[in-house]
Amino acid sequence: MLRARARIELAVRSYFSAADFLMVDPPGLQRSPGNETHLHAFSTEMIGNDGAGTMMYLHTSPEFSMKKLLAAGERRIASLGHVWRNRERTALHHPEFTMAEWYRAGESYDAVIADCIALCRIAAEQAGITELRFRDKMADPFAAPERISVRDAFVAHAGIDLFETMDAQGETDAMALADYMAAAGMEVPRDPTWSHLFSRILVEKVEPQLGQGRLTVLDRYPAAEAALARRCADDARVSERFELYGAGVELANGFGELTDADEQRRRFEVEMAEKARLYGETYPLDEDLLAALPLMPETSGVALGFDRLVMLAVGARRIEDVLWVPVAGGAA
Repeated sequence: MLRARARIELAVRSYFSAADFLMVDPPGLQRSPGNETHLHAFSTEMIGNDGAGTMMYLHTSPEFSMKKLLAAGERRIASLGHVWRNRERTALHHPEFTMAEWYRAGESYDAVIADCIALCRIAAEQAGITELRFRDKMADPFAAPERISVRDAFVAHAGIDLFETMDAQGETDAMALADYMAAAGMEVPRDPTWSHLFSRILVEKVEPQLGQGRLTVLDRYPAAEAALARRCADDARVSERFELYGAGVELANGFGELTDADEQRRRFEVEMAEKARLYGETYPLDEDLLAALPLMPETSGVALGFDRLVMLAVGARRIEDVLWVPVAGGAA
C-alpha cells in the first residue's frame, strides 16, 4: 500500500508539472488556521528573542497562504503537503494528513473539477486497479461522473427541498428544516441551527448514496454552507462550491473563490460567532488575507484529501493503513 502511495504521489506531481502548475510550499505555522465553525486547529506558542510569546496555529489548509500568492501574481499553483485538524480521528480522519490543493486563476471551477477526475484516474492506474473501493462500496473512476446539485441530491435521497427553507437571498430558516427532518422520521436535536441540521441530513441520508458505481460531483452548495465561495450568477441561494465523492467517501472540496474582502470578513465573523457559541473558542482573522483578496483575479481552487484517494485506490479499510507512520493512538 505504501509503495503504491509513493507511485501515486509521483504521478500527481507529474500531472501538475505537465499542466504548467508551479508547486509551492506554504508554511504550516500561521497566525490564523482558518475561520470555519467546525474546523479545529492545533495551537502552539512562538517565543521571540525577548521571551515574549505569540499564539500560533498549525494550518488546517494552505488556502490562505496560496491566495496571497495568487494576489501577488501567480496564476497556476499547487501544493502537496501536510495539514493538521484537531478533534478528528476516525477510519477516514487523521489529525495530521496530506492535502493536495491547487488554484487556476482566470478559469472556471469546471477546470478544477476536471483535474479531480483526472487525478482519480491516475491513482487507479498507478495502483493497477479499475475500481476505487472503500469496504463494500465501489466507484469506477473511468466512467462519466454523476453531477448533481445539493438541492436535487437532498430531494432524491432525503425527500427534502432545501429551497423551501431559504429565502431568495439564501437566508435560512432552521425551524422549517427541522419540520422537514421530523416529517422524514429523523431525530431533531435541541436548539438546532440550520447548518447543524443540514450537516446531519447530508451525513446520514445523502453522502452514503454518493459515488456509487461512479464518481459523484455534488455541486451548487447553499450559500450558507460555502463561506469561501462566490455565489452563483443565476441564483443567490447557492454558491460555486462542489465536493467530489467516490465509493461514499468525500475526496475533494472546491470553489469558485470569493474575492470580495468585505463579504469574506462578514462570513468569517459569522462563522467565528457560531464557533464561540458551540465550542467556546474563536480564531483570529487573517488581516493579510483580507487585504490580498481584492488583488486576486477570479480564481477556482480545490483541496483533495490525498490519503483518502490512496485508500480508495489500494482498497484500504482505514486511513492509517496508507500513512507511513501514523500518529500514536490508533483510529476507530
